Amino acid sequence: MATLHDIVFDCSHPASLARFWAQALDGYEVAPYDDEEIERLRREGVTDLEDDPSVLVQSVAGALPRLFFNKVPERKRTKNRVHLDLWAEDVEAEAQRLTRLGADRKARVQDWVVMTDPEGNEFDILPQE
Repeated sequence: MATLHDIVFDCSHPASLARFWAQALDGYEVAPYDDEEIERLRREGVTDLEDDPSVLVQSVAGALPRLFFNKVPERKRTKNRVHLDLWAEDVEAEAQRLTRLGADRKARVQDWVVMTDPEGNEFDILPQE
């Protein structure tokens, strides 16, 4: 039986999208870089972490899933076939907070809000059960 480990986002700028999602999700952070990883990136020609082609966002408690943001050359063109659903006690307040972080509000559907992250990936904010 398989276990969900990572959710991977293809994107044009992994560092900034990883920061957005780390701020969007409770209990998540951009994974810290250790000396070994910084050296590996230098060997690949990456001297500024802002240009890292693959950035990890992880739970501060070590829980799964982790989120990986990988640089790809093409831009997103169509609706996501898979999206994240986020729970919030106050859907409207959370939509406003995420908008301040760079998300866009797309629609209100019944009691949830459809949003997109800074690179256009759809996600929903639903009332917490």
